[in-house]
Amino acid sequence: MIISTMDFVSIPQWFRINNVIIDAVSFVVLIIFFFLCFNYYRLTKKKNFLYLGIGFVLISLAQLAAIALKLGVYYDVSFIQQVGQAIVTYHILTSVKTFYIVASFFNKLLTLAGFYIIYRLITKKSSSGEFILAIYFIVISVVASTTADYLFHLTIVLLLLLIMFGYYETYKRTRVSNTAYLILAFSLLAIAHFIALVTNLATPSIIANLIELASYLILLVLIIKIIRKG
Repeated sequence: MIISTMDFVSIPQWFRINNVIIDAVSFVVLIIFFFLCFNYYRLTKKKNFLYLGIGFVLISLAQLAAIALKLGVYYDVSFIQQVGQAIVTYHILTSVKTFYIVASFFNKLLTLAGFYIIYRLITKKSSSGEFILAIYFIVISVVASTTADYLFHLTIVLLLLLIMFGYYETYKRTRVSNTAYLILAFSLLAIAHFIALVTNLATPSIIANLIELASYLILLVLIIKIIRKG
């Protein structure tokens, strides 16, 4: 699951390794999707594929940050702790705790930026003023969510609803099955973040993680389907 402060509290110890594995699977699927999009961009020179790939790779980097943080917190992985301590030693940050806070900040920032890029792909109108305003609200949402995690999940849910609506409009016009896969995957992600929005109890958090895993497995099925068709 995309990191929130309560992730470390609400996830029971027996599920923690599964929590990390889910993030790792998500990271791998997103990276594969990025390379697939980049390959289509090289073949077609259509920038939509490039921007879609950038959106997915930003979210994958956010997942990578989540993996590093969870390994450091759950299992006291020495490498993660050494990285944090090295940053402190060279006076880049003042404490290892600050390192985790900064890493969590970038996790959220990359996630929101990635989903925003995907959202912008399916909207027709664009302006520099709207882009600046969007970046402003993304940064504000990330900063505010460091003390109120629900703002982060709320922003993600709203972005995902906009993405789903955009792809649904596209699907109504084209009836392309690949678009239906995307709608289903983003719908499940929205449900997972909605659960994280309304509760931080252990069982719902586990369910949210499993739903997130299902969403990325659907993306993996889509990737396999696209590759088979060439």
